[in-house]
Amino acid sequence: MGIFDFLRKGPQNTASVAKNRLTILIQEERDRSGRGVPDYLPLLRRELLEVIRKFVNVDANAIDVKTHKDGDQDVLELSIALPDKASPIAGRA
Repeated sequence: MGIFDFLRKGPQNTASVAKNRLTILIQEERDRSGRGVPDYLPLLRRELLEVIRKFVNVDANAIDVKTHKDGDQDVLELSIALPDKASPIAGRA
């Protein structure tokens, strides 16, 4: 039976199989959504703007969030156009 054991595959680790399937599903979702842009990006942009507005008065168009690939890494790039002179926020002094 030793030769048959050699030809037979051993039991697969279910965690690694699940991880591989999830990786494939995530990649397919990114491909379907176009350009690989994550679905959470608009929400992230809104929440970042809310946090920034707690400290500085900025326009809604003042924040620019982009993602791109750098080799095998996803990069999140955040650009904020801050005013020349910070105006105080009500309740903060």
